[in-house]
Amino acid sequence: MISLGQLPEGTLGVAVSGGGDSVALLVLLHRSGRKIKAATVDHRLRPESASEAEGVAGLCAELYIPHSTLVWDHADRAGNLQNAARDARRNLLSGWARAEGLGHIVLGHTLDDQAETVLMRMARGSGVDGLAGMAAERCENDLCWHRPLLAVRRAELRTYLREAGIGWVDDPSNEDTQYDRIKARQALEHLAPLGLTAEKLTETAAHMRRARAALEEATLALARSCARVSAAGELCLASEIFAKAPEELQLRLLAASLRWVASADYRPRFAALESLLDTCLSGENFGQTLHGCMISWRKNEIVINREPSATPKAAQVLTRWDGRWEIDPKGLENLQIRALGEDGVQCCPDWRDSGHSRRALLASPSFWREGRLIAAPLAQFGQIRGVKLAGGEKGFYDALIAH
Repeated sequence: MISLGQLPEGTLGVAVSGGGDSVALLVLLHRSGRKIKAATVDHRLRPESASEAEGVAGLCAELYIPHSTLVWDHADRAGNLQNAARDARRNLLSGWARAEGLGHIVLGHTLDDQAETVLMRMARGSGVDGLAGMAAERCENDLCWHRPLLAVRRAELRTYLREAGIGWVDDPSNEDTQYDRIKARQALEHLAPLGLTAEKLTETAAHMRRARAALEEATLALARSCARVSAAGELCLASEIFAKAPEELQLRLLAASLRWVASADYRPRFAALESLLDTCLSGENFGQTLHGCMISWRKNEIVINREPSATPKAAQVLTRWDGRWEIDPKGLENLQIRALGEDGVQCCPDWRDSGHSRRALLASPSFWREGRLIAAPLAQFGQIRGVKLAGGEKGFYDALIAH
């Protein structure tokens, strides 16, 4: 019997494309007695996609599983198609899960997917983190993603479906060699006689995950010794302590700091990160931007603030703003939220009494009505309360460990 390992209690969301892996996952979860809800993302990139989503909906109806079809509106799409589709799929599934009150989504990635991922990252020159492959579990904010089939071969799942008398759809793009993943899949067939099998690559990923865990703990220890976070979201690294750390830990802490301040999904490109590290260690005053952040030198500290121009445009007040800020929207229905900015700071005569730097305040949340500043809580202007940095300094430390 194919094992699903340890999955959390309660209702699970499951992403089902209609392919063999995700259909097998759906059936396995159903037969295990778990309460589930399913969703299919229709990318509208092939004429058959709508009927394939309908097929999944039909299977779910037969199994009495609630199902939703999520359509990607890609009229304004630009850039890399695969990356755009992946991001859209993740965003659509996240929104669906939250609307359904789900805290967990289960994905059908297999051992073969893991091996292909490691091989592609190896070709790109990835380090420990990249070669650690896909995580079996990853939590972001209030949502956790699970991959319980990473130890199961793709062929085994198809055998399971055949024996169950359940069909699936084969996406023709799985044979299209313009995609790197398909190239990697075909390359693995030729590398297997040399001993570089899918199983060996997943073993490598397991070794790298152990190494990554050790490096994350060391990075966390460095952060606790040299990092501090203000209530305005400014992150400072004591340069003397930071400079004595091994280069790998310096790069990790710097990358993690940028990601946290910008609430970014990914770290900056390595070449840009390495260049920034050299600047930070130069001992000279500097100021530059990278990854949606402003990085500067102040009193023997490396100071990282959010770049105001990278924050969201003025919009309706929600419970979370710019990734890091928790907002109580009660009573704020007729206001808009945006970064304070230069024009906002000029409206705050007592901003210096806040104890926060001007740069930190520029990117802090502020509330406006018809172009007039109503409140800027971090700059001591107005009466609005209920604005705080999500998790505070502890939130930054927690972000240093992969979940």
